[in-house]
Amino acid sequence: MTELTGAIHMHSIFSDGSGEVEDIARFAEEVGLDYILLTDHNTLRALKEGYEGWYNNTLLLVGCEINDKLNENHYLAFGINDAFSTRLSAKEYVKRVKEAGGIGFLAHPHEKRKHMAEHPPYPWTEWDLTDFTGIEIWNHMSEWMENLTDQNKYQSFIHPLKSVTAPPEETLLVWDKLNLTRKVVGIGGVDAHAHKYNVLGFVEVEVFPYKVLFKSIRTHLLVEEELPRKDDEKSLNKIKQIIYSALASGNSFVANDYLADSKGFRFYAEAGKKKYQMGDTVEYNDKIRLHVFTPSPNSEIMLLHNGKLVETTEGNGAEFLVKDPGVYRVEIKHNKKAWIYSNHIRVNI
Repeated sequence: MTELTGAIHMHSIFSDGSGEVEDIARFAEEVGLDYILLTDHNTLRALKEGYEGWYNNTLLLVGCEINDKLNENHYLAFGINDAFSTRLSAKEYVKRVKEAGGIGFLAHPHEKRKHMAEHPPYPWTEWDLTDFTGIEIWNHMSEWMENLTDQNKYQSFIHPLKSVTAPPEETLLVWDKLNLTRKVVGIGGVDAHAHKYNVLGFVEVEVFPYKVLFKSIRTHLLVEEELPRKDDEKSLNKIKQIIYSALASGNSFVANDYLADSKGFRFYAEAGKKKYQMGDTVEYNDKIRLHVFTPSPNSEIMLLHNGKLVETTEGNGAEFLVKDPGVYRVEIKHNKKAWIYSNHIRVNI
């Protein structure tokens, strides 16, 4: 498998971000990202104007973030050619994205903050639908804003990466519960805007600079073939098929790479001579083993079955015998801090 490290969920001058598309891609390449997925609000202008493609060693693809008329139910949509009206209900635009052959993820679903009147929460409220592909389990900007207080605001403005601690527990619980009935893929998002704020009345600080945010919450994809290195239409279509298929399948994991480089992490099932990656389904038998490898020996490896912690071990690797059918995922802590969240492996449910 080829591992691609990327950042998802960011905004340019085509909506409410401060960066030019080319500059955003340049920042991503400077920190070594293989891909980024742009998601301006309710517009695919960057797609229409031909910004998709390779920027030296970094691939940029264009999706969009859709919302309803109340500015709630934000939805990250990819693989579509047209944005949808904000007059539509969430259920309707989620359905239309799927009908158009696209994939979509519920963005920052459990925002609740009340302490920032100028930046209200944008939660997901329409849970009575099943056409979405997955859920954004970790959003850097959302977590930063939820945890902002008068006591920590100056430190948080100066060091935004240090404010990231873990995904919302409520989101993880909902994610696990949804996976009991069908596959729901987890992704991570930076939600980068590079907004500029006047902090002390005379000092302007850029919060969430793209280059800084690209070092934090990343989604690592595992793909079975190399990406074509051309920008012609045929190659771009092939690239999209590879990237979006890996995203839709859940062949991926989410990590805070500011804490430590997570490249090389693996979680897979072995049954006989076959291996099953994150996002895959394996028929149950009493000889299935789950394997975990991490890039750091300072790892605490936690195995969850149907959303409940069942085993914990330490080190840079572990092996677990599957005792029951269900959905399995792992969480990894590095030096006692939240680090890696795998997607689920489904065992015959």
